[in-house]
Order: sequence, then structure tokens, then C-alpha cells
Amino acid sequence: MPQPTHLGLRHLALNVRNLAAMKAFYVGLLGFQVEWEPDPDNVYLTSGRDNLALHRSEAAGADKPWADGALDHLGLVVASAGDVDLWAAFLDQRGVVLDMRPKTHRDGARSCYFRDPDGNRVQIIHHPPISGAL
Repeated sequence: MPQPTHLGLRHLALNVRNLAAMKAFYVGLLGFQVEWEPDPDNVYLTSGRDNLALHRSEAAGADKPWADGALDHLGLVVASAGDVDLWAAFLDQRGVVLDMRPKTHRDGARSCYFRDPDGNRVQIIHHPPISGAL
């Protein structure tokens, strides 16, 4: 099976200590817009060409370092929902263990997750607002 293509790194998810402050920083100072706020612990922002997810995390207090770092996962955007399944099959063929099989999410995105050699989570994602814009 040939290697599927992707459209690059257009999605990043961060664990944050103070969701309100981080939202104010990225929206008020850097000009991101709120794309989706499904609950009080998560907000998804966009500049129109990307997706920045902020997830409230109690993993570390202000006086101690992150246990596992602030990075939740990085996302490689693909052009279609079917491309997620192609990537999953490609990774399966190469012995890469998927943390999450392809799944369609509440917002219409479709993705799968796996880990790089250092243990960082990587997501292959079809995200309709940005996948079609690239």
C-alpha cells in the first residue's frame, strides 16, 4: 500500500492550567476566533486555516511542572474523511499500534490516534472547516 498524503500540521491541542486566560490570550491578543466550545473544559479556536484546541488540565499546579507536558497531541490534517481510514490501514500494515481507531466526532471531524517513537500522540484528522480550505 502506498503512503497516503496529508495537508500538513494544522491542528495542535494543548493541556492548559487556566483555560480562561489562555482563551483570552489567543482570542484577544492573537486574533483567533472561537470555533466550538463544547463544554467548560474545552475550547477550539481557529485563525481560519487551522485549529488550536485548549483542554483544561489539572495535571500540574502553578507551582509544579507538567507531569506529561502541555502537549496533548498534534494533528495532521487530511483532505477527506476516507483519508483517515487509508492512514489507519497504512499504519496497521507497518505495525504501528493505533491508540484510537478511526472515529467520527460530534463536530463532524474524523480521526485516529497513534504515538511517535518518543510517545507523543499524533492525530490524523479530517476537520471539515479547514480540510476543505487547504
